[in-house]
Amino acid sequence: MDNLNQLRSFLTVYRVGSITRAAEALHLTQPAVTRQLRQLEERMSRQLFTRVPRGIVPTAAAHELARRIGTHLDALDLLAESLKLGSQSLAGTVYVGGPAEFLGAKVLPSLSDLHEENILLRIRLGAPEVLVQDLQAGALDLVVSTVRISNPELESRTLYLEELVLVGSASWAEKIPRKTLVAAEVLKQIPLLSYAEDLPLLRRYWRQVFGSLPSATASLVVPDLRALVEVAASGGGVTVLPRYLVEDLLVQGDLMELLHPLKPPVNQLHLVWKRDTSLHPRVIYVKERLERASERW
Repeated sequence: MDNLNQLRSFLTVYRVGSITRAAEALHLTQPAVTRQLRQLEERMSRQLFTRVPRGIVPTAAAHELARRIGTHLDALDLLAESLKLGSQSLAGTVYVGGPAEFLGAKVLPSLSDLHEENILLRIRLGAPEVLVQDLQAGALDLVVSTVRISNPELESRTLYLEELVLVGSASWAEKIPRKTLVAAEVLKQIPLLSYAEDLPLLRRYWRQVFGSLPSATASLVVPDLRALVEVAASGGGVTVLPRYLVEDLLVQGDLMELLHPLKPPVNQLHLVWKRDTSLHPRVIYVKERLERASERW
């Protein structure tokens, strides 16, 4: 039990970034938490925190230990809470933010039975920068972000690797040769469809496959990937989209994959939450449901 208490004290200090605040969260004295950290460091023969003028900074060993034990300790706490209070301990609302297309295609179908646990979902759509601000402000519990978040107040893990594919209608497929360098030249003359003015998915694809950036301006910009699917299928131009979003249309032949690179570009999606020991059991429950579901996506 002492070993478990040492790990729990360590994880709390790691997440809140302060021995004083960790002691308050654990209802322990500061010397007790300091002693448990020292005992854990002695047992591991590793320094876990470096003292600096404004507090403490985790070492590489601390980052690795937190990564290995965090989910397991959270699961133990969730189980204990559920056994103590019954299933109603999960009842309430979880607020989730992310991109509309990915939430609709992957996240929400994986959480469709949460009502059986008396958990309600409220979804907010938007750009990752705005959603992360809402997460920090407490307006959201979980965020699916299309960009990596570097913030000491937040934790994240890779949730999904979406493969990016260059697609267009059959009429455009006939004009694009299979040789990569020749295809890059031909594509300069074909209308590009994009999610945003800076061509985010197109730029990622071009950089990895062609070793350059698109030189053309998009003929259509619409902040809705599903709209891009429809326009591309109708012959309006070519675009880069996540494979999960166009898989059925590729099988049906309504869209064509225009190139087949040996190493397809991928885009990482991250699940983000606050580094906070007071994270409610239902938020932990939903987070772990998503993490398990992502293994099947």
